[in-house]
Amino acid sequence: YRGINAHLNSRLQATGGWPDFHTNHISDLLRALKAQVTPLGYTAALEDGLQIRRIGEPPRFPRADVTVYDPDPIRATTPLTLSGATSADTVLPLVDLLEDEAIDAFKAIAIYTLTPAQAARGEPVAWIELLSPSNKPPARDFQQYALKRRDVLGSGIVFVEIDYLHRSPPTLRNLPDYSAGDEGAHPVRVTVIDPRPDVASGEGRSWHVDIDAPLPSVQIPLNAADRLIFDLDAPYQKTFAEALYGPEIDYSLPPEDFTGYAPADRARILTVMARRPGA
Repeated sequence: YRGINAHLNSRLQATGGWPDFHTNHISDLLRALKAQVTPLGYTAALEDGLQIRRIGEPPRFPRADVTVYDPDPIRATTPLTLSGATSADTVLPLVDLLEDEAIDAFKAIAIYTLTPAQAARGEPVAWIELLSPSNKPPARDFQQYALKRRDVLGSGIVFVEIDYLHRSPPTLRNLPDYSAGDEGAHPVRVTVIDPRPDVASGEGRSWHVDIDAPLPSVQIPLNAADRLIFDLDAPYQKTFAEALYGPEIDYSLPPEDFTGYAPADRARILTVMARRPGA
C-alpha cells in the first residue's frame, strides 16, 4: 500500500494490537519531527498522551503524545520560506469544528502554569495526538479527551490530531463520518488547529486520505512566522517496515471488516491484493 496499510489498520481496530502500533509509530513520528524542528530552534519531546482523569483524581497539566517546545523566549519574526506542504482539503473556523457548548468554556480557560521540567525546554508550541480507539466516539473516554483538547486550545497551543481510525466517527463536528457512510468522507484524516490569536478567529485545516494514497505533508504553524512542513508518510512507512508488520499480513484475503470500506476504497484494496506476487 501507499500510505496506510488497510489490512494492518483494519486488524488493529478489529482484533486489537493498537497500543503496540501506537507506541512504535509515536516514536518514529517523534524522531522525524525532532530532526526537522531542531534546526529551526525548537525541540520535541515524547510525553504521556491526553490521559483520562477519573473522578477523585487531582487535575493536572495534560500532556501530548508529542510536544514541540520553543526554548527561545523571543522568537525571531523573520519569515521562513518553506514549500512542500499538501494543500488542505477542508478549512473551517475553529468554532465550527467544536461542539456548541465548548465555546463558552474556552473563554474561561486560563493559560497553564508550566512545570519546572517543561519550563527548562521553553514554552509548549504544538501538541500532536495520534488518536486511539478509546478516545473516539462512542467510546466512554471521548468526552474526557474532548475536554482536555479544549484545555490545550484554550491555552493557545497548536493542536494536531492524526486519525487513522476509519471504524469510528470523527472527534470534530462538521467533518463527514466515514464509518456512517457520509458522502465526501475519507478513511484517514489529519487536522491541524491553530487557536491563535483566539478561539473565535482560530482555524482548523483537515487533510483527507483515501486507501492506497500517501499520507500528506501538513503545515504546522509554530511561533512568529515559523512554519513546519511535516511529511507524515515517511514515519508511517518506517514503522510498518521496521516493526515487521508485513510478514504478518495475508494479502490473499481481504482485510477484516472489508464491507466497512466505501466502494471506491474496496476497489483500491482489491487492486493492491491483485498486485501481490503470485496473484
